[in-house]
Amino acid sequence: MAYLFTSESVSEGHPDKVADQISDALIDNFLAFDPDSKVACETLVTTGQVVLAGEVKSNTYLDVQKIARDTINKIGYTKGAYMFDGNSCGVFSAIHEQSEDINRGVDRASKEEQGAGDQGMMFGYATNETENYMPLALDLSHNILKELAELRRENQDITYLRPDSKSQVTIEYSDDNAPQRIDSIVISTQHDDFGSDDEMLAKIRKDLVEILIPRVIAKQPEHIQQLFNDNITYHINPTGKFVIGGPHGDTGLTGRKIIVDTYGGKGAHGGGAFSGKDPSKVDRSAAYATRHIAKNLVAAGVCDEVLIQVSYAIGVVEPMGIFVDTYGTSHVALTDGEIAKKVGQIFDMRPAAIEERLKLRQPMYSETAAYGHMGRTNEVVSKVFSQPNGEDITMDVELFTWEKLDYVDMVKTSFGL
Repeated sequence: MAYLFTSESVSEGHPDKVADQISDALIDNFLAFDPDSKVACETLVTTGQVVLAGEVKSNTYLDVQKIARDTINKIGYTKGAYMFDGNSCGVFSAIHEQSEDINRGVDRASKEEQGAGDQGMMFGYATNETENYMPLALDLSHNILKELAELRRENQDITYLRPDSKSQVTIEYSDDNAPQRIDSIVISTQHDDFGSDDEMLAKIRKDLVEILIPRVIAKQPEHIQQLFNDNITYHINPTGKFVIGGPHGDTGLTGRKIIVDTYGGKGAHGGGAFSGKDPSKVDRSAAYATRHIAKNLVAAGVCDEVLIQVSYAIGVVEPMGIFVDTYGTSHVALTDGEIAKKVGQIFDMRPAAIEERLKLRQPMYSETAAYGHMGRTNEVVSKVFSQPNGEDITMDVELFTWEKLDYVDMVKTSFGL
């Protein structure tokens, strides 16, 4: 029997995502001037206030207030009417030095013997239902909000948009787990107060259905475009009004959108957030590594869908174990346990090896903090970082290295494909 599956996304202006982006901006700046920095930074944002807290071990000094303000302004919170803007909000920092008791389990004389920065389990997932090997409902939810942000910045076709927004897509699947059609789309977008409630809602609904959605459809491959239809149920600003939003409408915290950050409820999640953590924290680095494994396995033809789990103990070099679930879609004459054993032989899952393989000591994290950490485009960009003493450095940074299909040939050889 056909079934429905739903995923959601939130925009860069959502309060939790504002917090994530500030935390990751701090990570990038620490790594830019000291690649060996150890950082765990949490951010809270609310009406007119930003609170930074966490632990840092680094050889550099940063103006954390300026970094927070620049990040907020870049997102689009630049007006006093929002009750939260980068130029006037208060920024309080309670960042302090990292505990030696934690650090002694991570740093070793030999970098290769670096221990895991914490215990826990991490998951990676991939499916061949989209070109970027991501679940379709989540991918479309991200695309809707990215396009909405483009319209906001263009400020031409739609002129009343504010930064905070959410989306949700429900897809009907067949018995054999193939997407059949889009059943419903939910979009809630913050907006200026420009008329009566009924007038605003009618205008916003018309613009989003007739301007936003066609732009989203036009950027999809043909087989995805065909899933859009005239019978989609649209819920646009279901409460009827969304003027008060962002950190003024709802307090934001780092790490509260971990399902948006990963696979939209498909696969599994170990529970650890990513943003604000340097790559010695396996919550982040091992989640990227398992995504890298999953994507390369599916791209190589080992299976159509796969979930990878890895687990660690704090301060211990080797993982506790690797688990593989191909959901019955395997194309090789091996059990999932046998596939897991081969995965452990192909991919070195020691924390230092993951850092080196995926180049995780680069200042590459600000770009991950909105619209998902997975399924993104691997590319090299130029970035500029500034210190309080006026020193600027320009760096070429490779983004989303865990999305590379650089192990496909090795996987094919190992599995005889």
